[in-house]
Amino acid sequence: MNLRFFLCFWQARFIFGLLVVAATLWSVPADATRIKDIGSFEGLRTNQLTGYGIVVGLAGTGDDSLEYATQGIKGTVSRFGLTLPPAINPSLKNAAAVIVTAELPPFAKPGQRLDITVSALGKAKSLRGGTLILMPLLGADGQIYAMAQGNLAVGGLGVDANDGSRTLVNTPSAGRIPGGATVERSVTSGFADSPYLTFNLAEPDLTTALRVADAINRQTAGATAKAIDAVSIQIVSEPGAAQRIMQMGLIENIEVSPAKSAARVVVNARTGTVVINEMVRITPAAVSHGKLTVKIKERPLVVQPAPFSRGQTAVEPDSEIQIEEKDAPMFAFDRGASLAEIVETINAIGATPGDLVAILEALKQAGAMKAELLIQ
Repeated sequence: MNLRFFLCFWQARFIFGLLVVAATLWSVPADATRIKDIGSFEGLRTNQLTGYGIVVGLAGTGDDSLEYATQGIKGTVSRFGLTLPPAINPSLKNAAAVIVTAELPPFAKPGQRLDITVSALGKAKSLRGGTLILMPLLGADGQIYAMAQGNLAVGGLGVDANDGSRTLVNTPSAGRIPGGATVERSVTSGFADSPYLTFNLAEPDLTTALRVADAINRQTAGATAKAIDAVSIQIVSEPGAAQRIMQMGLIENIEVSPAKSAARVVVNARTGTVVINEMVRITPAAVSHGKLTVKIKERPLVVQPAPFSRGQTAVEPDSEIQIEEKDAPMFAFDRGASLAEIVETINAIGATPGDLVAILEALKQAGAMKAELLIQ
């Protein structure tokens, strides 16, 4: 009897668990996305830092005698009480002038480490094996926010041969220093003093802004959120950093269903890449796209003068032009053709990316494609 009761008890718990999971999956839309993945709060942004420095310890791949590299070395050694004679211009084959960049994340505090990128400014061939000398990183306001120093990790490689040939693998004139900078000053975000919080969408959309505001009002007690435009959602909040951090953490994890993006076709004319999103639809249309190939062959003939005629050797042009036109059957799009149907039809005729761009432009001009056509 006890065994039967035990089995019934665990079966009931198992069925109850399945019901809870099913109810949870049913309540969350399949395309639900966390609010933190579609935007960010105003004031919580990264800040770009940059600076000028000197890398030393190179194996003869430095800037040699560039003037600004020489000035940088003189400024560096002067900090240690050394002064180079004015008439001496050092040969800096083992040093290079570099630009250092980094991003200061929000809420970064003094003492935290930042990854930095080091890029050659002059004619240095490689920074492999180099060491960045201590240098400041400045913000847009000209203030020092971090100090950088360390050994470079360079993924590229360059090899020079005696005959002047050279082989490059990746880019040896740039590298990174993980944790190579130390934060010296924090940036005040000001989010704790404003009368309200503002959440900005990464991509402007009126429908998504309204849905985010509605989701915040439904799932956050005491919050009054409203969409003020296609990007920003304004949230009334009590002042104070601790209170707002807690509220922002709750809001970021609320799930919402973003609106479907507008029908759009993106064409990269440089690479031939064509991207069609799922919202593109084609009204009934018939398309015929032909291929015309023109080949011109030049075979000049050299004409020699007769012996002792005192004539000159001449070149007689000989051109051959061939025109080839391939048969192009007409194909038709049904009403409301989907993305899969468009791709299947285009692939069936063997269209190249260039042909596809021409077809899409013609459909747009004919009014058969209701989508935005962006050519980059």
